Formats: sequence, C-alpha cells, structure tokens
Amino acid sequence: MSPAADGTVTWRELARSARASLEGRGLPDAAIDVRRMIEHATGIEPVEYLDVLEQPATVRTLAHFDAMLERRAGGEPLQYVLGRWAFRRLDLLVDRRVLIPRPETESLVEVALREADRLIDAYGYHYERRLPVADLGTGSGAIALAVATERTSTDVWGTDVSDDALAVARANLAGAGRAAARVNLRAGSWFEALPDGLAGSLGVIVSNPPYVATTDPLPDEVERWEPSIALRSGEDGLDAARVLFADAPGWLRPDGALVLELAPAQMDAAEAHARAAGFVSVDVHPDLTGRRRCLVARVAG
Repeated sequence: MSPAADGTVTWRELARSARASLEGRGLPDAAIDVRRMIEHATGIEPVEYLDVLEQPATVRTLAHFDAMLERRAGGEPLQYVLGRWAFRRLDLLVDRRVLIPRPETESLVEVALREADRLIDAYGYHYERRLPVADLGTGSGAIALAVATERTSTDVWGTDVSDDALAVARANLAGAGRAAARVNLRAGSWFEALPDGLAGSLGVIVSNPPYVATTDPLPDEVERWEPSIALRSGEDGLDAARVLFADAPGWLRPDGALVLELAPAQMDAAEAHARAAGFVSVDVHPDLTGRRRCLVARVAG
C-alpha cells in the first residue's frame, strides 16, 4: 500500500483499504485491529483517532503501518504485531517468546491480591516486613509486576525455565518504575529456581501454568505463534499443576495459599489433587465470563 502521487492519502482511506484486506483473509475484528495499528503507527491517544483519520499519512508512519498490516494479514496476533499490550495497570512488552496476557489472567491476579491482602492484614506485613510472593512460570512478568505494582507490602519472585521469556520479563521490569525493585527474577523449573531460604515463608504462590492437553486443539493463531512450552502440559494438561500441588505446601507459610489458573473442565480433578497434597481448603473462583478458572488452595494456619 502506498500514498497517492500527491502524497495526500488520508488515514481514513488507508483504514478502509486495510480493513477490507484483513476481512478478505477471514480475520475477525478487522476494524479494531486497523484502529490499533493506526494509533500505534501515529503515536496518538485513542481519543484522537477520529481526528487523525482526516490527516494525510507521512512516508514514515505509512511504512510503519504497512509493515504491521503485512504481519497481521499473515495471521500474526495483533499483540505481537504491536509489540505491547495492556495488562491491568501495566503496559507490557510482548512478543513470540511469551504468552499473550489475557483477561482471565487479570482475574487470577485479582484473586491472588485478595489472598495477599488477607495475609497482610492478619499477620501485619508492611513496607519494612513485606509478604513474600512467588509467580512461577512468570513469562512476560505480567503477574509478578502486577502484584508488586498494586501491593507495595509484597516482595515478588518470578521464575521461568525459559531464558527467552525471562529476557522479556527483564525488559518489562526496566520500564516498571519503583515496583520493579521488589521483583526478583530467577531462571529454573518451578520451585527449583527459588532460593532455599524462602521455603516455608511464601504467603502466596501464584501461577498461570501450561494447562492444555497434548492432543487438545488450539486456535490456529495460538498454535502457530505462541510458545508451546507455555501452553501444553501432558495428556490431561495437568502435569505442571501436579508439580505445583505436590511441592507448594513445603514453600508456603502457615495459612498461605496456592492460586492457579486452569481450564474450567479441569477443576474437579485439580481440586482432588490439591486435597490429596494436604491443602486444608480448596475454592474455585470464576473469571470475567463466569467460568470456573481460578483455584485457591490454602495450607493449615
């Protein structure tokens, strides 16, 4: 796509053509995608969108837009095309090295924060004596950074087995301001990455582990672009969860909680695994669509 000879092609014309291109490839939400790419290419705020539509595109901004449109037309997720995505109060770097942050994980953070608040209030954690929290399989660092940003009485450890994912998380920490000083990133598999001194002291362990069964189908956009290591977990999708259920009690402080995002169809089996591992109470909370999505398992006080 190129400007007219007189250089006066407007963003409205470009938006119309780009939307038709994406719709012709069967991509849903084409109008929203085009709007987001125009906002990103021009650097405008969303409230300025209608005004910019009547303005001519510059050579530089048009080149940026065309490059994004080509990637989106090829099926790459919009989040990766833009390179950034909002998660709660955060603006995160995201690319193919990490999962795309999703609304259901925002609900997971909300539940984890309620568990943190319960312990902070009950046991007197504060700025000088902060509640230790672990985010296992941190990926982009979304959960770890959200907890640290929204609760100043926490210290957060984020772990991941993927060096590529940790590189993204470190980049997000660099842009997170003062809260980043209370986030520690560690390389390794689940609890193996944590310092031994944390055993028995963590107030909350939160995780969005891989939970898709090996043979379960995924949308093409997810299967092609997002990292499989962060999606699939054995024949029933619960391999990672079983490790977390088995090991978490030794890392939690009395009355501490394990908070996991899983698929609604897995919750009955997950509850049974949690009780077999010795958790004294197990509850399931819905996501924003009302589906059983977040499991909270507490150890004895």
